[in-house]
Amino acid sequence: MTKISQADKIRSGQGFIAALDQSGGSTPKALALYGIDESAYSSEAEMFDLVHAMRSRIAQAPAFNGDKVLGAILFEMTMDRDIAGKPAAQYLWQERGVVPFLKVDKGLAEAADGVKLMKPMPDLDALLARAVAAGIFGTKMRSVIDAASPSGIETVVAQQFEIGKQILAFGLTPIIEPEVTISIKDKAEAEAILKNALLKQLDALPADQEVMLKLTLPEVPNLYAALVNHPRVLRVVALSGGYSRDEANVRLARNTGIIASFSRALTEGLSAQQSDAEFNAALSEAIEAIHKASVSG
Repeated sequence: MTKISQADKIRSGQGFIAALDQSGGSTPKALALYGIDESAYSSEAEMFDLVHAMRSRIAQAPAFNGDKVLGAILFEMTMDRDIAGKPAAQYLWQERGVVPFLKVDKGLAEAADGVKLMKPMPDLDALLARAVAAGIFGTKMRSVIDAASPSGIETVVAQQFEIGKQILAFGLTPIIEPEVTISIKDKAEAEAILKNALLKQLDALPADQEVMLKLTLPEVPNLYAALVNHPRVLRVVALSGGYSRDEANVRLARNTGIIASFSRALTEGLSAQQSDAEFNAALSEAIEAIHKASVSG
């Protein structure tokens, strides 16, 4: 029944997905934006302790609950740790009403043909088994598109769906994330190619399987309407991709049926130096603004 309740929440909930999944490569930047520079830690273990404290503070804030935050994407080390004395995924669902997801990719391969594929994931089955045992609902994995390369984009999408089928076999819902870099000159062209490649893969899925899509906010509003309404798509969510929160929210509000899955734009303005009252107020303001944009499309 839990899986059914979680799927229903993601499918029809009026809210957004919080991305709390910064990994080894992006954690120093996330901590710096949070007011903790690299002089504050001397090892990777200390760094991850600090970022877990940040994530725990977010998860326990009064505004971070299932009323407006439908789900949260966790890093593997977050899944393996406790929040407020409970395993992280259990805490999110049982205490906050927030559906837990897990980032499963191991980073990006070197650029080729205008894209960056995901690195190999030889231990993925073991990680997925752990995720199921921990109470995770779904997963997220990211590739990057840097040019309107039809062959490159086709390869990115094919890899995403190949691994997505491996994830579906464990009863987990994969979030397919082929990010289009916001600064490229041919962004609109890349997005049009991406839409068609995604539709091709979605049409080939069995009728009893669903995935989620996490996409860069498009240049053409409602470009992805066919994806939003596709019977194999549980939900389409948007990444902020380097846009400021205000810009991301403006773009999001133009796209009917797409909700946010923001990381940096969610934590923008939060600081380790803030009092709990200041921190909670700033996070509440961010959640309110992102929620409004997510439901206004």
